[in-house]
Amino acid sequence: GCETKGVMPVKRIVMIADTFKNKVVIVTGGANGIGRCIADEFRSQGAVVHVIDKQEGEHFVGDIAKKEVLEAFASEVLSKHDQVDIIVNNALPLMKGIDECSYEEFQYALSVGVTAPFYLVKLFMPHLAEGASVINISSSRDRMSQPQTESYTAAKGGIAALTHALAVSLSGKARVNSISPGWIDTAYTVYEGPDAIQQPAGRVGNPMDIAHMVMFLCSDKAGFITGENICIDGGMTKQMIYHGDGGWKLDNI
Repeated sequence: GCETKGVMPVKRIVMIADTFKNKVVIVTGGANGIGRCIADEFRSQGAVVHVIDKQEGEHFVGDIAKKEVLEAFASEVLSKHDQVDIIVNNALPLMKGIDECSYEEFQYALSVGVTAPFYLVKLFMPHLAEGASVINISSSRDRMSQPQTESYTAAKGGIAALTHALAVSLSGKARVNSISPGWIDTAYTVYEGPDAIQQPAGRVGNPMDIAHMVMFLCSDKAGFITGENICIDGGMTKQMIYHGDGGWKLDNI
């Protein structure tokens, strides 16, 4: 504490965040970008984080589109821990449009973006700790699109719907929520001009914007939230755009 003449003593108490201390956390696609940011945030709060990613590194390396890879990963995690507290399904599906996307590529996108999250939760379900949480990373593209994005958009729409189905099935076992990021620059680039101004929040997002929500949803503060989707996109999906209105203009007529 500190004292100043004529002023009541002020005690400064530093709270050490231990919400996730020793919690076992799974993050798919956690080697880079949003996934890495989420993994790092959990580590910074004392969690034990297990990452699976196709990229080489100090984590489990494998393609989550393959059933045997998911089973091997789950087996390795469970050989070290009796239970799992948090699962973050973040791995990025392929984005190709209807003009060029093959049948096999579309199926691969769904395998990464929908089937793998389902199967991973299924594998860990008997081992979920009390108060467990599942976070599915969807996208604002689950509700709006640009041309030639069918494989990615379908996968993200699928995982958003999978979220509320799992929330009901896992009632009493775990809370399940999804996050739909908008434009998130994983290099933390600060944009100016139209790229920033077009967004109601006035800027482009960064991975911490998503990580903060993940941490909240996995905490006891969100104990009454399950089956929900939260769109973190700077307000872009709430903005009506019509040619000639509000300064917007369509040039390629």
